[in-house]
Amino acid sequence: MFNKILIANRGEIACRVAATARRMAIKTVAVYSEADASARHVSLCDEAVPIGASAPKDSYLRWERIIEAAKATGAQAIHPGYGFLSENDEFAQACADAGLVFIGPPPSAIRAMGLKAESKQLMGKAGVPLVPGYHGADQDPALLQREADAIGYPVLIKASAGGGGKGMRVVDKAKAFAAALASCQREASSSFGIDAVLIEKYVQRPRHIEIQVFGDTQGNYVYLFERDCSVQRRHQKVLEEAPAPGMTPGMRQQMGEAAVAAARAVNYVGAGTVEFIVEQKPDGSMTFFFMEMNTRLQVEHPVTEAITGLDLVEWQLRVASGEPLPLRQEDLRIHGHAIEARICAENPDNNFLPATGTLHVYDLPAYVSFERGNRGGADTLVRVDSGVREGDVISPFYDPMVAKLIVHGDTREQALARMDEALSQTHIVGLNTNVQFLRYVVGTASFAQANLDTGLIPREEARLFKQEKVGLPLAAAAAIARTLVEEKALEVDAANGAWIDPWARRDGWRAHGLATRRFEFEFHGEAVTAMLTRLHDGALQLQVGSAAGPLTFVPVADGIGVDFAGQRQTVKVWLNQAVAHVFCALGATQIVVIDALAHASVGQADAGRLTAPMPGKVVSFAVKPGDKISKGQALAVMEAMKMEHTIAAPADGTVEELLYAPGDQVTEGAELLRIKA
Repeated sequence: MFNKILIANRGEIACRVAATARRMAIKTVAVYSEADASARHVSLCDEAVPIGASAPKDSYLRWERIIEAAKATGAQAIHPGYGFLSENDEFAQACADAGLVFIGPPPSAIRAMGLKAESKQLMGKAGVPLVPGYHGADQDPALLQREADAIGYPVLIKASAGGGGKGMRVVDKAKAFAAALASCQREASSSFGIDAVLIEKYVQRPRHIEIQVFGDTQGNYVYLFERDCSVQRRHQKVLEEAPAPGMTPGMRQQMGEAAVAAARAVNYVGAGTVEFIVEQKPDGSMTFFFMEMNTRLQVEHPVTEAITGLDLVEWQLRVASGEPLPLRQEDLRIHGHAIEARICAENPDNNFLPATGTLHVYDLPAYVSFERGNRGGADTLVRVDSGVREGDVISPFYDPMVAKLIVHGDTREQALARMDEALSQTHIVGLNTNVQFLRYVVGTASFAQANLDTGLIPREEARLFKQEKVGLPLAAAAAIARTLVEEKALEVDAANGAWIDPWARRDGWRAHGLATRRFEFEFHGEAVTAMLTRLHDGALQLQVGSAAGPLTFVPVADGIGVDFAGQRQTVKVWLNQAVAHVFCALGATQIVVIDALAHASVGQADAGRLTAPMPGKVVSFAVKPGDKISKGQALAVMEAMKMEHTIAAPADGTVEELLYAPGDQVTEGAELLRIKA
């Protein structure tokens, strides 16, 4: 077994590997970019080495610097995590040439599976079912258009290298193919350095089911059952679960044996995932087709760990050191059901645009983690894998995933309830996240009844976006209760627990008449006035819009118990600048607390400005000065967090000036171009 390994990655996977290595008495070396100098994974490792600037191309993708760091610190092996260099055969070969063990498959296996077109040809020879499509080397756009026309629409354009939904588009009509192809090629080139694509028939109502496989250096192989990853947005996974709902023992065996055959065909070693598209037929039967093999550990591996009770990173380390697989196929069993939710810094209501900012509040449910020495197996009810801490900054340089929330139950129904509860207890303030969106998905009839396919999110759109579960009356009552609790605490602090001057009290007592206090808010862009009246007996009466009645509240261990307008909820309220963030079992919302003096005059934004919705790089402009434009027309393409985003015109007008050039980096809110109405 190794004495010391270097972790060539960042974020939660680096933390995860460090924790398992510590439990196995293996020392670890972290590498970090300028942006990650104080990152959590750096503090969890025994040593840390800086490798360059913040952008991945200047740090985490510079494999020569990583190898130098490994040799300088005496590491014997390198764990690549996932993403970055984890599926780079040149890096794996460079590790071997430097006398270092690459904790993953051999370079030849990465090479064979790294290009989707070539891998599909290889899988066809191995007898693994394939989706009809074009996987050829000729990338002439006219040829690709003809192939797509011949396959029949809708088709899927997919980058031949890489994964994660990057360089992937569904095309419904022939006339949209050229533009989609160009966008895929740009995104693929930017993410993977290769712009080659393949064309496949887009399967209707497909499920995305993948098989976890493992191989060792002695030629032994097992499959550790399946994961259903059908719930996706932008071809990226949102929720994953194991085992797959509705999976029969016979189909599980067929898919598992096909996955092992795929791994065996390339002499695979270590952890890998064979991904299948599963077609659901009207009669209820299912047919599976090989999609790709990810030659690394997957983000969603914790659900497999939860139902098997195994530590897959430990298996990776043991296999890489030359040990045989710890278990045989007949020894493996499924225990219960597990679900994973990917918590990301993004705005689901704004086309999932990635978000950046500081984690001012990072309040998580009671959970276990590998950092606490827990294996995260079938006895773990709630687990969080995270690479950040409260106060950390989510930057524009890396993937927007903040954490993974994993739950386990004896049944799927139990796991669903546990996931909803855990998400309701996940409170993040400082940037937009998808936590509430995830709750909405888990609560849909489609997900609850396991009516799964990759179109679930569009199908349930009305229940998932622009939702308001808390409502104005409770939000205002919670913000007011928080203010009153804080004022009471300040009174006690000021008097140090002793007698308080009655003239200094802020409880609104009057010898004659009633005291009414005015609160000003803004809720979803609308100005709101709340009137709070203290009666002679000390009781409070609140009026917010059309809601009126007694307001009672009491501080409790986990927040404030608030009772108003027929709603009784325990709320947590954090004030970040002027925004009160309200969390309760119903959901979460934000209400702006207005200081009349500080907000005496607020000007309207210039309607002729078009600004960047997030920090990133300008890829291209689709217009030039003098062009007439219409509302909704595509004006520019930006790239942020490894994805392309199209910027559309907010109204009709004429382009006056372009303020940046393709390739320029811009900050969030930067004015991109000026439009004359």
